[in-house]
Amino acid sequence: MCPSTAPASEIFSSNPSFSVPLWTVVLSIPLKSNMSAFHKLSSAWTSCVRPSLVWERQQCLYWPLCSRSNLWMVSKEYERFSKYMPTVKVSVFFGGMAIKKDEEVLKKNCPHIVVGTPGRTLALIRNKTLSVKNIKHFVLDECDKMLEQLDMRRDVQEIFRLTPHEKQVMMFSATLSKEIRPVCRKFMQDPMEVFVDDETKLTLHGLQQYYCKLKDSEKNRKLFDLLDVLEFNQVVIFVKSVHRCVALSQLLVEQNFPAIAIHRGMAQEERLSRYQQFKDFQRRILVATNLFGRGMDIERVNIVFNYDMPEDSDTYLHRVARAGRFGTKGLAITFVSDETDAKTLNEVQDRFEVNVAELPEEIDISSYIEQSR
Repeated sequence: MCPSTAPASEIFSSNPSFSVPLWTVVLSIPLKSNMSAFHKLSSAWTSCVRPSLVWERQQCLYWPLCSRSNLWMVSKEYERFSKYMPTVKVSVFFGGMAIKKDEEVLKKNCPHIVVGTPGRTLALIRNKTLSVKNIKHFVLDECDKMLEQLDMRRDVQEIFRLTPHEKQVMMFSATLSKEIRPVCRKFMQDPMEVFVDDETKLTLHGLQQYYCKLKDSEKNRKLFDLLDVLEFNQVVIFVKSVHRCVALSQLLVEQNFPAIAIHRGMAQEERLSRYQQFKDFQRRILVATNLFGRGMDIERVNIVFNYDMPEDSDTYLHRVARAGRFGTKGLAITFVSDETDAKTLNEVQDRFEVNVAELPEEIDISSYIEQSR
């Protein structure tokens, strides 16, 4: 049975006379049992935990990493899951925007589920606009990155201490190092831990992975040729810097490819607008830095290019996982231009026990794209 639901204004109101139970703050702390870490690709979190929090109608606080674009995506997923539950309200709070707007939302249209960055959430708690005394769920997404950064960890710890003792804590990451696991456990009592310690199981079964050895100066021509011959719904191309992101996106547009860029150098409003354009299928090619490498679920993406080799195997896993989401097929092609790139690729193959073969002359379309029936 779902617990009784109080108006959201009573849930997050700072008025001390209210004592009703709170819903969900997505940083995330579960009810009586705690889930320490879910070392699996985030589609499981998307498909299982998010809708269950909406269905249970518990007050919840949710914090997905520090990426504002990722945060925005998570809030949209909650809105989608609560489509047929109009009484459920979801709000997203993050820095870089006027805090007055967030305060107005909490006063006039107070949410049941808060999705926010630790810094902004803590600011709202400190100025007594956001009350967390009735929180039931505390969810921390991409917990490895959040807890590795000491300044962000301090914010999380302070918010954690301000929430009720009786709550459920959940932490999730596809790449959780053994060093950060003890830190996660400090937030929980007798947690249930679900790990995929066999890292060979972290790769996506429907994802075809290839590499192409070439000089850096040859990348553009090879990319254009592949985009001409490959069948794709949507494509994400990862580069290593903002400058290369802007330059490659402009070059693709000049070559009449429907490309758009997302990177840290642009204003938050512009970044979110472009993300929405890509998600709505208005653009089919996205050029991005690692900003887009974690947590972004775009179902139509079936090809990922590592135009620049990622710095490590963790980043490689997060990048290529943008394709082949939710059990679909996908294709990942990595450009290798020097010995450092080759070393990283070997580390990927050794760690995940996957064979990343050299790119063949032809690729069977049925291996990386779902065929219509």
